[in-house]
Amino acid sequence: MSVDLDTAGLQALSALLHLEQSAMMAATPAALGFTIVNEALALAPYRQAAFFTCAPNSRLKLTTASGLVSVAEDSPYAVWLTRFAQTLPNLRTCARVDFADASPEFVDGWEEWLPEHLLSGSIFDAEGLAVGLALYARETPWLDGDMALLDRAHLSYGYCLGSLQRKPRPFGATFGSLFQGKFAKWMVLAAALAMFIPVRLSALAPAEVIALNAMAIASPQDGVVSAFHVQPNSPVKAGDSLFSLDDSALASRREVARRGVSIARADSLVAQQRAFDDLKSKGELASALGRVREKEAELSLVEGSLSRVVVKAERDGIAVFGDPNDWLGRPVQTGERVMQLADPHDAGVLVWLPVADALNLEAGAPIRLFLHTTPLNPLSATLLQTSYQAVLSPEGVSAYRLRGQFDEGAGKARIGLRGTARVSGDWAILGYYLFRRPIASIREWTGL
Repeated sequence: MSVDLDTAGLQALSALLHLEQSAMMAATPAALGFTIVNEALALAPYRQAAFFTCAPNSRLKLTTASGLVSVAEDSPYAVWLTRFAQTLPNLRTCARVDFADASPEFVDGWEEWLPEHLLSGSIFDAEGLAVGLALYARETPWLDGDMALLDRAHLSYGYCLGSLQRKPRPFGATFGSLFQGKFAKWMVLAAALAMFIPVRLSALAPAEVIALNAMAIASPQDGVVSAFHVQPNSPVKAGDSLFSLDDSALASRREVARRGVSIARADSLVAQQRAFDDLKSKGELASALGRVREKEAELSLVEGSLSRVVVKAERDGIAVFGDPNDWLGRPVQTGERVMQLADPHDAGVLVWLPVADALNLEAGAPIRLFLHTTPLNPLSATLLQTSYQAVLSPEGVSAYRLRGQFDEGAGKARIGLRGTARVSGDWAILGYYLFRRPIASIREWTGL
């Protein structure tokens, strides 16, 4: 007899393990419901089974029934069984429900659709929330051993169903849980008080290192740039040649002017010789002398132009200009700037402050320059002047030109380096600093 009991126990245990494995392998709640109503026969025999899912509002929904592929929610069987299941208590263990205990309103439906003995088992997830209900019906009374096996199976069902129905908690809910209760009140109070912290208004703008008192080197006359004698950003001394204009046309004009002077002088000499013998030739002598002076003036003008073909530095400094290839062969006009002669010891910062970020700035406002080459070593400067009218920046943005001078001990920066400057203005509260741009945008669109 003991051998038979051990064999029966092993069979029940094997069936229970197989059922739990099937439940854990279910990929959807519908697949799990199919396992519950059809494969539980291995634990306890029954004729009918039904499975309901439980919504957060505790309403039951019939999802699967034994022997059926799908269940129509509006069928008389589904409507009656759902109403009946809604009256059953949520217990942690399976409960027997017999036909003799049925309410009068459910007697007729029970006689039509269910056997005499019913077993009700609520399914709870790991957090203790009711997530489903299983009903098993058969003609014979339910035994305690059958109920114990189904109770154990329902524990696995609850864990699996809870995992399948669990949705990722939205970030908003997680973040919102931090602002509940007293903590939320203190956070709101702290944020409101923080809005009154005094801060200095500031703006970021592109900037570059320039020479504050650079000398513009312009073309002394109309011509074509033929050669550069210095490289960009190279040091030069006073009197060094910087660049040259093409002198071929001027050299030809000088030769013509020299020959014109020679011819005029020869005509003047002939007129002088004739004047000794012919009184009439004395009148032509003055005209000949005038032509000589005219030709000499033309020659002097051409030679003066040739002397200005080579442009030289008037003082020591750094030759600041772009790529020489952009200038070679390019025609220039008188006064057109070709380069700048900068003093490396008189470096400053030029900031292009966009109109949208404009601040009320006064001379002496602090500037912090973050160069692209050394972003971890900012340079401090002081605002010298700001333009009253906005102009187009090199990036094509309407901006104000700000010029600043580096403070003593701020370090050295090569002229021409670029970066980002932070310009600081007046003091204001943090709330105004944060909402200044939104307020300006709202007033721009609404006019309030």
